[in-house]
Amino acid sequence: MPNERLRAAMAAGGWTYNGLADKVEVDPKSVERWVNLGRTPRRATAMLAAETLGEDVHALWPALRQARPARAVSPELAALYGQRADVPVSAFADMLTQANEHIDVLVYAAVFLHESYPRLNDLLRERAAAGCAVRIAVGDPDSTNVQQRGAEERFGHGIESRCRLALMHYRPLAEVSGIKVRTHATTLYNSIYRADDQAMVNAHVRGVNAYAAPVWHLRRSGEGGMFDTYTRSFDAVWETATPVNEG
Repeated sequence: MPNERLRAAMAAGGWTYNGLADKVEVDPKSVERWVNLGRTPRRATAMLAAETLGEDVHALWPALRQARPARAVSPELAALYGQRADVPVSAFADMLTQANEHIDVLVYAAVFLHESYPRLNDLLRERAAAGCAVRIAVGDPDSTNVQQRGAEERFGHGIESRCRLALMHYRPLAEVSGIKVRTHATTLYNSIYRADDQAMVNAHVRGVNAYAAPVWHLRRSGEGGMFDTYTRSFDAVWETATPVNEG
């Protein structure tokens, strides 16, 4: 049965089979089959096509509303902690120590790392000297989102002070070759601690301090999984962040 909704959406936007196919990187015959035979593309391709056409993906292909079976455990989930306080600081340190290519840290403050592991800066310098690219993004204490988090967690101006303290800890690294330090003003949905193909993700829950919120330890398994979702999130925040100068 032809997909008349798709046909109408393409006509409204002036899209040809070739034009849409080029945009979503498929063969024009595939697009023709979507329209004339009512075929349903792969979910990722359908979402890109719907975005291109400015349409709801489920309106174009209702079959995609069908729930996919959930896996009991993701192959990327190495460990799940009920709260960050349950994670030994040594787990963070060991993960960072093993990094050879990438270390990314996205937080508002997370001063617990320096407080519990005083040689954190030395570790980061060592990894950078070994060729590891280190990126640290801490919260801008003057930003609306940081101040809002303080209100939500009933932490008041304390979180702003801790952001300044975190910046004080990391500032000496700002001019170290291989290390970049920035401040960000984004809403922090998760704190991310990434070391090569491993990451600790600390969820944030409204009204709950970060130390009492869950943490999942991920190990990258192929492309397009949970791990990649969080690394893309880090990159998106990093692009908006402001470089910090030493001093």
